[in-house]
Amino acid sequence: MVGRRLELAQFNIALPREPLDAPLLADFVAALAPVNAAADASPGFVWRLATEEGDATGVRALDDHRLIVNMSVWQSLEALRNFVYSQRAHLEVLRRRREWFERLGESAMVLWWVAAGHRPSVAEAEQRLAALRADGPTPRAFTFRHSFAADAVGGVIVDPRELCPAG
Repeated sequence: MVGRRLELAQFNIALPREPLDAPLLADFVAALAPVNAAADASPGFVWRLATEEGDATGVRALDDHRLIVNMSVWQSLEALRNFVYSQRAHLEVLRRRREWFERLGESAMVLWWVAAGHRPSVAEAEQRLAALRADGPTPRAFTFRHSFAADAVGGVIVDPRELCPAG
């Protein structure tokens, strides 16, 4: 049986205090392109959700037009953690998040393992966030604070065709 390597998907949502074109959010909007460029160039970065404008601020989720989303895939939990907590431009945005965004009453970020090469949809990400909110951290949906190694989900994702000798 041949397994496939796993990568880490992340999805987070935010509720801006005002519309993105409001003066309050000018610094946040100005930081989007530099932070996204830093992510794209970071060790371990694989992919991020983006529209033709180059970011995901136009993507809607959870049936709430006010929410903005961010979704990406990384080679490992460590690669994502290094970017989130060590990359200067991202840290500057992270430190100011309460100035720009409402505090949500439930989890706003979820992590999960995907087969290498898989690009999750927003619907898949919404399901993972719902699972985290309903069940707490599990190997199916988790957080930085309560994370699970890839081997917690079996270490590999098996191609179902390999389970049947007839193919």
